[in-house]
Amino acid sequence: MGNRILIVDDASFMRMMIKDILVKNGFEVVGEAADGAQAVEKYKELQPDLVTMDITMPEVDGIAALRMIREYDPDAKVVMCSAMGQQAMVIDAIQAGAKDFIVKPFQADRVLEAIKKTLGA
Repeated sequence: MGNRILIVDDASFMRMMIKDILVKNGFEVVGEAADGAQAVEKYKELQPDLVTMDITMPEVDGIAALRMIREYDPDAKVVMCSAMGQQAMVIDAIQAGAKDFIVKPFQADRVLEAIKKTLGA
């Protein structure tokens, strides 16, 4: 069963919130990254089953990182995390290959639904 997850967000408290939801529900968080460049490196190193990817980050944003990860692994499963009002970016992310997205502030049931659906897909 695929449940090794990489969490990417430039805000450490956001990573903690997602990690908490996932770990409580039996998922294994294998790594964390604070920006897109780090996310791509960690993806290659850890080969996770799924990535939660924040859209807006300094340097390399989530959509750029998503594209790089998908170039490296066309089957990569990435769920985007966006703030309210980022619909245009969410559409870009879906077109770039994101499987689903979750909106901040995170609701545990929605996070789990998106992740289970993506891993099952």
